[in-house]
Amino acid sequence: MSDYDVAAYIWPAYTGTEPRTRIFWPEGNGEWESVRKATAKFPGHNWPRRPLWGYCDEADPRVMEMQIDAAADHGVNVFIYDWYWYDNRPFLEQCLNNGYLKARNNDRVKFYLMWANHDVNYTWDRRLAHLNIDTWIWKAAANRTQFESIALRLIKKYFSHPSYYRIDDCPVFQIYELKNLVTGLGGIEQTVDAFTWFRQKAVDAGLAGLHLQLTSWGASHRNMSGVDGGAGTTLAEETERLGFDSLTNYQFCHFTNIDRDYAEIMDDVRKEWARMDTEFTVPYFPHVSVGWDNNPRFETFRPGIVKKNTPDEIAKALHAARDYVDAHPNQPPLITINSWNEWTETSYLQPDDLYGYGYLEAIRSVFVSNNFLQAKA
Repeated sequence: MSDYDVAAYIWPAYTGTEPRTRIFWPEGNGEWESVRKATAKFPGHNWPRRPLWGYCDEADPRVMEMQIDAAADHGVNVFIYDWYWYDNRPFLEQCLNNGYLKARNNDRVKFYLMWANHDVNYTWDRRLAHLNIDTWIWKAAANRTQFESIALRLIKKYFSHPSYYRIDDCPVFQIYELKNLVTGLGGIEQTVDAFTWFRQKAVDAGLAGLHLQLTSWGASHRNMSGVDGGAGTTLAEETERLGFDSLTNYQFCHFTNIDRDYAEIMDDVRKEWARMDTEFTVPYFPHVSVGWDNNPRFETFRPGIVKKNTPDEIAKALHAARDYVDAHPNQPPLITINSWNEWTETSYLQPDDLYGYGYLEAIRSVFVSNNFLQAKA
């Protein structure tokens, strides 16, 4: 067993059970449609790739039972589900509700939610993504009334589940986009008030409290709130003002140039971890991205592709993350990974026809005790 909490993000779009998914993927099996249609954009481009488990419906509990066992056996013991809210209702909950939560073995891998509160344009629609026009299908900023509906749903439906991941007995809830959050609620002070209300509602529901986690898009970013005339503020200052309890990242592409070899990228990643460590007063949990290449979502070529992200290189990155955790014994041993299944961004742990189970074996070699000891011997 692992002494670390290794948490992989899940993109819950590999199902066709929600009618609104057909806006983007009309064939009815979610974003597998884009994966199946992906082609190489230049000589040597490692596409198409094919999932060894097939184009399975991840809203099927039998499928998730298999995936949960594979994750747990290789050292992934937490899933972070991307969670969405558009047009006053949730979107893409089926993989969580019907897949993971109905899986008989979901006690083997805990879960928590990241509110992916970003706007939606044509990027998910392979037929239109290449047009690059400023057209918004859904805006994600939520006002106070919507925020309260979201919070009450999360508390009632998820936070009390025995497999929900907690820090200091408080359910962890991650928020992806700070600017949309603060803009929707009307400002920094209004957001602080909304968080205070949210925390109290969690306590009223019998929970120990609430651990609010922010997605960092880079320690050097300024005025992440986009409001309140905050041009002179830093992310660290805004994080402290808002009362977030911790930070992590979602993707390397948010803060560094990813159009190069993985080993070069990791030099910048280590520097980012050091900045997060020195500039923030709340814990930072180290993040490892498997890769980046979102060409499967486009008919035309999209620049920006991580190169040489072999399982061996991922294992080195995971060792670095483990070392960071070991150097911070006073905070929970949490590491986040992008991702379990981001096939259309080419950043996944699931086995494929290129490396087989290589990425999962890399995790097992670092975080599952017996394998780690053998690897160090």
